[in-house]
Amino acid sequence: MPEHLEIWPPFAGVLFALLCLISALRSGKRRRLIDNLPTCKTTGVFIGLVEVKGQAETPEPLLSFLAESPCVFFQWLVEEHWSRTVVETETDSDGKSRTVVRRESGWTTVARGGEMGPFYLQDDCGYLLVRPEGAKIEPLTIFDKTCSRSDPLYYSKGPEGAIADSDHRRHFGEVAIPLHTALYIMGQARERSDIVAAEIAADKSAPMFLISTRSEERISGSYNQSFWLVNILGAILVAAGFWGRDRILGLDPAVRWPVYAAAALGYVVVSSLGWFWMVYNSLIELRQRVRQAWSLVDVQLKRRHDLIPNLLGVVQGFSDYEATLQKQLAEMRGQLQATPPGVTGPDYSAVQNCVIAISERYPELKANRLFLKLQQNLIDTEQRIALARGYFNEIATHYNTRLEKIPDRFVAAVATMQQQPLMAANDFERAAVKVEFETAAPQPTA
Repeated sequence: MPEHLEIWPPFAGVLFALLCLISALRSGKRRRLIDNLPTCKTTGVFIGLVEVKGQAETPEPLLSFLAESPCVFFQWLVEEHWSRTVVETETDSDGKSRTVVRRESGWTTVARGGEMGPFYLQDDCGYLLVRPEGAKIEPLTIFDKTCSRSDPLYYSKGPEGAIADSDHRRHFGEVAIPLHTALYIMGQARERSDIVAAEIAADKSAPMFLISTRSEERISGSYNQSFWLVNILGAILVAAGFWGRDRILGLDPAVRWPVYAAAALGYVVVSSLGWFWMVYNSLIELRQRVRQAWSLVDVQLKRRHDLIPNLLGVVQGFSDYEATLQKQLAEMRGQLQATPPGVTGPDYSAVQNCVIAISERYPELKANRLFLKLQQNLIDTEQRIALARGYFNEIATHYNTRLEKIPDRFVAAVATMQQQPLMAANDFERAAVKVEFETAAPQPTA
C-alpha cells in the first residue's frame, strides 16, 4: 500500500463536502432573495431590484415557428436521429486480439431558432414594460413531436438534407411564453426614457434577472429543496471520507461509527454558521435596499424642493392676495420644511393639486410659458415621487416583517436592526400607463 494513501479519502470527503456547502448556501441565498423581495404592483415599481407578477401582453405578438401560436418569446429546435455499427479490434493482456462490435446512436441538432421582444406585464393595477434580453427565461413547452419522413412536418419545418447515418426520424420541440401567460419576474427596474414610468431590463449589477412561468412558491421551493438535499449530501460525504480511510486501514466500521457521527456533526456545525452568515447578509442587503429606495424618493423630493420657490415667484406676480390663494401658497411653502418618515416635522404631501387650483383661479397664468413649464415639471416630479414612494413602502414593509419573523428576528437582534417608518401617501399619484392591445386573430383548426 502506498505511504499516506489513507489520508486521501478524508481529504476528498471534506473537499466535496465543502463544495456541497457552497452550493447549498448559494441555493439558500437565492431562495431568501426571492422570499425577501415583496411582490410589487406594476404601479408601484421604481428603480431597484423588484419582483412582479402578472400576464404577458403585447400589442404586436410574435408567431411561434412550430405551433404558430401568438407569444412574446419562443425557441424551437429540430433534432435528427442517427445510428451506426462500429467494429473495433482490441488486444487483451495476453496479447490476443478480438473483434468488438457495438451499436452507437444519438440525436444531432439540424435546425434551431427563436425570437423575443419587449412586452408588457399586466396585473390588476396596470402595465409594466419588460425587456427580456439577458434574462434567464423559464418558458412553457408548446410543441413536442417526433416523426418520420412520411409526416409532412418532417420537411415543411426541417431542412431538406439528411445527416450521416440518419434513421430519418426527427424530433421537433418548441418552448414559448404564450400571450396572456401568468409570469413571475425578478429583475432590475429603471426609469423609462419616454414616459414617467418604470421598466425591467438586464443589469450587470443585479443578482438575478428571471422570467418564469412557474409560481414564486415553486421557484422558492426548488431552491429550498436544493439547500437541504445538498447539505445532507455534504454530511454524508464527509462521513464517507473517514469510512473510506478506515476500510483502507482495515478497521471495523461498526465500532468506528462515533467518528463518522462526529464528522457529520462537524459539517452540521459549519453549515449552521454558514446559515447564520447567509441570513445576516440577506438582512443587511434588504436594509440597504430600503435605504436605496428612500434615496430614490429623496432625489425627487430635492428636485421638487428646487421647483417650489420658482413656482411661488411666478404665482405671486399675479396674486391679489386673496385669503384662499394665501392658504394655498402657505401649503406650498410648508413643503420646503417637510421631513422624512420617523423624523419630527411636517410630512411630505403633494402640491400639484394646489398648482392646478391656482391656474384655474388665474387663467392668465395659463399663458405664461415659465409657469406652464414649472407646473409640468412639478407634476412629472410628483409622479416620480409616487413611484418611488410605492417601492419604498413595499420594501420597507417587507423588511419590517422580516425583523419580526423567527428565526430572522434573533439574527436581527444580534445586529441591533430597527424598524423602518413608512412614508404616508399624502396625495402623491402616478399617471396610469395606457397601452392598447390588438386582439390576436384566431388560429385555424385542422
